[in-house]
Amino acid sequence: MNLPQMIALGFLVLATSVSPSLAEPAAKPLTYRNLILTEGSPADPHVIRVDGTYYLYATTHGDGFDAYVSKDLVHWELKGRAFDDPRGGAWAPDVFHNVRGDGKFYLYYTDNDSKESDGPFDKQIGVAVADSPLGPFVDKGPLVGGVIDAHLFQDDDKRYYLYYVSITDGFKIIVQPMADPLTPQGEPTVIVQPTEPWEMAAGEVTEGPFILKRDGVYYLMYSGSGADSPEYAIGYATAKSPTGPFKKFAGNPIVQQREGLYGPGHHCVIEGPDGKLWMVYHQKYSDRTSYRRFVAIDPLWFDESGVIHAKVSRDTDEPGPASKAASR
Repeated sequence: MNLPQMIALGFLVLATSVSPSLAEPAAKPLTYRNLILTEGSPADPHVIRVDGTYYLYATTHGDGFDAYVSKDLVHWELKGRAFDDPRGGAWAPDVFHNVRGDGKFYLYYTDNDSKESDGPFDKQIGVAVADSPLGPFVDKGPLVGGVIDAHLFQDDDKRYYLYYVSITDGFKIIVQPMADPLTPQGEPTVIVQPTEPWEMAAGEVTEGPFILKRDGVYYLMYSGSGADSPEYAIGYATAKSPTGPFKKFAGNPIVQQREGLYGPGHHCVIEGPDGKLWMVYHQKYSDRTSYRRFVAIDPLWFDESGVIHAKVSRDTDEPGPASKAASR
């Protein structure tokens, strides 16, 4: 082999031995910037994960609920109407996937208790069922009247508990044991009601219940104060049983307004593709009293003492929920 051939061979070896990380640009890390969803002033979001895909439902037009899908909690695609509600006033959807039961999807909703009534205290919760998270959900009718904001929780022993908010004598959070996702069993119990200054900053309100369980402790997360106010905020209470008694966290609220960020509340918690917990919630656009809101996401975590922490952000680029593979 002559000298020119040896030089050409050296260049070929060098070119083929370059590290892929140098030859190809690295994938750009996922970031997000709240506002996440804005169309229709969405609020009260609830998210489930099915086979690696996230499904989001929220209060929007009031005639039922649309479904959005995402792979990363940041980029959402509207998939159309999942549930039609001719009664109107539909809000605060909560979807439960009965994985350890019949495999169906149960949509718990708040709506008007008749076609004629549309006042804030003429409300009821009901349930609809589907074979797919995209619906169509078939209505099974109302469960309880004079209540709002349903959330179904299934414990490790497969027992079901429905949490909701009575509005007939104050905004009190109630737990109702269930024989199955459609059938109440036993008596309901009041477990949380407005007692703290932050819960009464703009109306005496505790609402939007959501349950987490960790190390045998039940964390009842909820929102306090009026949902149309910038003082709307998030706190939690803990118990050793899903039916209580619950003790409010002394450091409440754990999420609240600050300069340029208003009324964060009515949330759910979901594990992201990174294996970490994420809070999906709504914020208000301004400090005015109104129901003009948008959906946001931010991290939530437990410290070594079992205390819940969460951050809130708006109009800033934040690290997103990268996949486990990408974070290795």
